[in-house]
Amino acid sequence: MTSLPSPATALSADEARRIVLRAQGFLGAPDRRSGVRGVLRHLGSVQLDTISVLARSHELVPYARLGAVGRDTVEGAYWTQTHAFEYWSHAACILPIEEWPHFAFRRRAYRTRPHWHHDLPAGAYDQVIKQLRAEGPLTATELGGAKNKGEWWDWSESKIAVERALMHGEVVCTERRSWKRVYDLAERAVPDPLLHDDLDDTECLRRLVRQAGEALGVGTRADIADYHRLKGEQFDAVVADSGLVPVTVQGWDKPAWADPKALETTPRGRHRTTLLSPFDSLIWERARTERIFGFTHRLEAYVPKPKRIHGYFAMPLLSGGRLLGRVDPAREGSTLVARQVSLDSPKAVEPMAQALLEAASWVGCDSVRVERMNRPELTADLVRALT
Repeated sequence: MTSLPSPATALSADEARRIVLRAQGFLGAPDRRSGVRGVLRHLGSVQLDTISVLARSHELVPYARLGAVGRDTVEGAYWTQTHAFEYWSHAACILPIEEWPHFAFRRRAYRTRPHWHHDLPAGAYDQVIKQLRAEGPLTATELGGAKNKGEWWDWSESKIAVERALMHGEVVCTERRSWKRVYDLAERAVPDPLLHDDLDDTECLRRLVRQAGEALGVGTRADIADYHRLKGEQFDAVVADSGLVPVTVQGWDKPAWADPKALETTPRGRHRTTLLSPFDSLIWERARTERIFGFTHRLEAYVPKPKRIHGYFAMPLLSGGRLLGRVDPAREGSTLVARQVSLDSPKAVEPMAQALLEAASWVGCDSVRVERMNRPELTADLVRALT
C-alpha cells in the first residue's frame, strides 16, 4: 500500500457528515437549472435496479435531490441526445456520456476474458453486430429473443452475443424500454470526440478515483474504491495523483481522503427531507452509512418474509441531515400505503409525514394509509400529521 502524506486537515464526525450531504446534493439549494442531467453528471453514476415500488431507483435518485420532477422528465433527461449510457460501475448504472473514455480500462479487461459468461457459437457475435448496423437500435427480443426455453439465466445466442458486445464496448445500451435494454452500435451512440479507448488504465483509474471522491465529499479507501467497484490496489496506485487530499475524521479508524474543494467552505443551507432509495449513493454502502449516520440499513427484498424487520423495500427517511427512520411503501390505486413505518423517535413523525405526502403526490396518489408502526403509540400522531 502506498505510504501516505500526513493529513493536513482533521474533521469532526459532524463536519464530515455535512460535507458528505453537500457533496451528494442534500444540503444547500439544489441546482434546478441543470436538473436531472446535473445530478447525473455530479454523482457520476446512478444505479439501476429491477425493483419498482414507488418508482425505480434511478428515478428516486433525482427525486430525492430535486423534489417532484416529472418521471417522464427523468427518463428523457437520462436517455435523449446521447447524454448517458448504461455500463458496469458500482453495479449496472447510468453514466454520463462524458465518462465513456474513462471506462476503457474495464472494457479492455472484459475483452481479455476468453469465456465471459456463456459459450457463444461461431458467427453469433458478428451476426448481432450486422443486424444492429442494419436495423438498430434494438432490444434483445428484437434481435431474436432474449431467452431459450430454460431457466431465466438460459440466454439465447443473440442475447449472449449482444451482452458480450456491450461489455467489450462495441455496443451501447442507450435506454431502457419497458425495462428492456435497447442496444445500438457505439459508433452511432457515442459522440465522435468521446469514442476512443486512448486512455491507459492509470489515467482511467485516476479520473474515476477523483470523481468518486468529489461525489462522496470525503471517504475511506474502501468507500472511494467501491463507488465504481475498483480494487483496493487500483485505488492505491493512483490516489496520490488524483487530486484528493488525505484527512482524518473523528471516530473513523481508517485513513480518509477528501475533495479539496469540499474543504474550502463550510457546508450550509437547506436540508432535504425525503425518502431514499436503498440504492442511492448516499447510503448504498452499509458500513459507510453506519459510520457516518449511525444508522444500520439492510435491503430486505431478498430476505424471507417472516424474517424481515423493516419490510420488502424499506426506504430510509432523511431529514435535517440525519437518518431518522424508514418506511416500506406500496401503492394501491390512488393510495400510498405505508406498510411498515419504523421511527427512531417521536421527532421523526412530522418529517415522515412530510416525506410521505410529497412522495404520494409525486407518484399520483391522493392519500396515505399507515398499516403498521414499530412504535404503535406514535400511530395516531403520524395519521394526524398526514391529514
